[in-house]
Amino acid sequence: MKITNTTKFILLLASFMMAINIILGAFGAHAVKDILNEYYLAIYHTAVSYTFYNILGLFALAFISTIMPNSKKIKISAYFIFIGTLVFAASLYALVFLEKAILGAITPIGGALMIIGWFILFYAILKDLKLEPLK
Repeated sequence: MKITNTTKFILLLASFMMAINIILGAFGAHAVKDILNEYYLAIYHTAVSYTFYNILGLFALAFISTIMPNSKKIKISAYFIFIGTLVFAASLYALVFLEKAILGAITPIGGALMIIGWFILFYAILKDLKLEPLK
Protein backbone atom coordinates (compact mmCIF):
# COMPACT_ATOMS: atom_id res chain seq x y z
CA MET A 1 0.00 0.00 0.00
CA LYS A 2 1.49 3.29 -1.10
CA ILE A 3 0.91 6.28 1.15
CA THR A 4 0.81 9.36 -1.07
CA ASN A 5 0.64 12.98 -0.02
CA THR A 6 -3.05 12.90 -0.91
CA THR A 7 -3.61 9.89 1.36
CA LYS A 8 -1.73 11.55 4.21
CA PHE A 9 -3.63 14.82 3.68
CA ILE A 10 -7.02 13.08 3.77
CA LEU A 11 -6.08 11.04 6.85
CA LEU A 12 -4.90 14.16 8.70
CA LEU A 13 -8.02 16.06 7.70
CA ALA A 14 -10.34 13.24 8.74
CA SER A 15 -8.53 12.65 12.04
CA PHE A 16 -8.66 16.33 12.98
CA MET A 17 -12.31 16.59 11.95
CA MET A 18 -13.17 13.49 14.00
CA ALA A 19 -11.54 14.91 17.13
CA ILE A 20 -13.43 18.20 16.75
CA ASN A 21 -16.69 16.39 15.98
CA ILE A 22 -16.39 14.25 19.11
CA ILE A 23 -15.86 17.41 21.15
CA LEU A 24 -18.93 19.02 19.54
CA GLY A 25 -20.96 15.85 20.05
CA ALA A 26 -20.01 15.69 23.72
CA PHE A 27 -20.76 19.40 24.09
CA GLY A 28 -24.20 18.80 22.63
CA ALA A 29 -24.85 15.76 24.79
CA HIS A 30 -23.79 17.39 28.04
CA ALA A 31 -23.42 21.16 27.97
CA VAL A 32 -26.27 22.33 25.77
CA LYS A 33 -28.90 19.59 26.06
CA ASP A 34 -30.60 21.43 28.92
CA ILE A 35 -30.26 24.84 27.25
CA LEU A 36 -31.62 24.07 23.78
CA ASN A 37 -35.20 23.24 23.05
CA GLU A 38 -36.08 19.99 21.27
CA TYR A 39 -36.15 21.64 17.82
CA TYR A 40 -32.66 23.15 18.09
CA LEU A 41 -31.24 20.05 19.76
CA ALA A 42 -32.41 17.99 16.76
CA ILE A 43 -30.70 20.44 14.39
CA TYR A 44 -27.52 20.24 16.48
CA HIS A 45 -27.67 16.45 16.33
CA THR A 46 -28.09 16.59 12.53
CA ALA A 47 -24.90 18.67 12.24
CA VAL A 48 -22.93 16.21 14.39
CA SER A 49 -24.35 13.15 12.59
CA TYR A 50 -23.77 14.35 9.03
CA THR A 51 -20.25 15.43 9.95
CA PHE A 52 -19.55 12.01 11.46
CA TYR A 53 -20.79 10.16 8.37
CA ASN A 54 -18.71 12.30 6.04
CA ILE A 55 -15.62 11.89 8.23
CA LEU A 56 -16.00 8.11 7.98
CA GLY A 57 -16.33 8.63 4.25
CA LEU A 58 -13.09 10.61 4.21
CA PHE A 59 -11.31 7.72 5.95
CA ALA A 60 -12.66 5.43 3.22
CA LEU A 61 -11.54 7.99 0.64
CA ALA A 62 -8.02 7.85 2.09
CA PHE A 63 -8.02 4.08 1.56
CA ILE A 64 -9.33 4.52 -1.98
CA SER A 65 -6.53 7.01 -2.65
CA THR A 66 -4.01 4.18 -2.05
CA ILE A 67 -5.73 2.13 -4.76
CA MET A 68 -5.79 5.12 -7.12
CA PRO A 69 -2.60 7.01 -6.17
CA ASN A 70 -2.44 9.10 -9.35
CA SER A 71 -6.03 10.30 -9.37
CA LYS A 72 -6.38 14.06 -8.94
CA LYS A 73 -10.14 13.50 -8.75
CA ILE A 74 -9.70 11.87 -5.33
CA LYS A 75 -8.17 15.03 -3.85
CA ILE A 76 -10.82 17.21 -5.50
CA SER A 77 -13.49 14.92 -4.06
CA ALA A 78 -11.96 15.25 -0.58
CA TYR A 79 -11.96 19.05 -0.85
CA PHE A 80 -15.62 19.15 -1.87
CA ILE A 81 -16.62 16.76 0.92
CA PHE A 82 -14.58 18.68 3.51
CA ILE A 83 -15.79 22.14 2.50
CA GLY A 84 -19.36 20.90 2.08
CA THR A 85 -19.33 19.30 5.52
CA LEU A 86 -17.86 22.44 7.05
CA VAL A 87 -20.45 24.73 5.43
CA PHE A 88 -23.31 22.34 6.23
CA ALA A 89 -22.42 21.85 9.89
CA ALA A 90 -21.29 25.42 10.57
CA SER A 91 -24.54 26.82 9.17
CA LEU A 92 -26.55 24.50 11.42
CA TYR A 93 -24.46 25.34 14.50
CA ALA A 94 -24.89 29.04 13.72
CA LEU A 95 -28.63 28.57 13.26
CA VAL A 96 -28.87 26.80 16.63
CA PHE A 97 -26.86 29.30 18.66
CA LEU A 98 -27.86 32.53 16.91
CA GLU A 99 -31.49 31.46 16.35
CA LYS A 100 -31.51 33.09 12.92
CA ALA A 101 -33.63 30.96 10.60
CA ILE A 102 -32.07 32.64 7.54
CA LEU A 103 -28.82 30.75 8.29
CA GLY A 104 -30.66 27.58 7.34
CA ALA A 105 -30.57 28.83 3.75
CA ILE A 106 -26.80 28.22 3.71
CA THR A 107 -27.12 24.57 4.75
CA PRO A 108 -28.20 23.25 1.30
CA ILE A 109 -25.05 24.78 -0.22
CA GLY A 110 -22.97 22.60 2.08
CA GLY A 111 -25.15 19.62 1.26
CA ALA A 112 -24.76 20.23 -2.45
CA LEU A 113 -20.96 20.44 -2.10
CA MET A 114 -20.93 17.11 -0.22
CA ILE A 115 -23.07 15.49 -2.92
CA ILE A 116 -20.81 16.86 -5.66
CA GLY A 117 -17.78 15.49 -3.79
CA TRP A 118 -19.28 12.02 -3.61
CA PHE A 119 -20.25 12.12 -7.29
CA ILE A 120 -16.69 13.16 -8.17
CA LEU A 121 -15.50 10.06 -6.31
CA PHE A 122 -18.04 7.96 -8.20
CA TYR A 123 -16.76 9.40 -11.49
CA ALA A 124 -13.12 8.83 -10.48
CA ILE A 125 -13.77 5.18 -9.67
CA LEU A 126 -15.75 4.71 -12.86
CA LYS A 127 -13.13 6.30 -15.11
CA ASP A 128 -9.79 5.70 -13.39
CA LEU A 129 -10.23 2.08 -12.30
CA LYS A 130 -11.46 0.95 -15.70
CA LEU A 131 -13.86 -1.58 -14.26
CA GLU A 132 -14.56 -4.77 -16.12
CA PRO A 133 -18.20 -5.48 -17.03
CA LEU A 134 -20.05 -7.71 -14.60
CA LYS A 135 -20.58 -11.26 -15.83
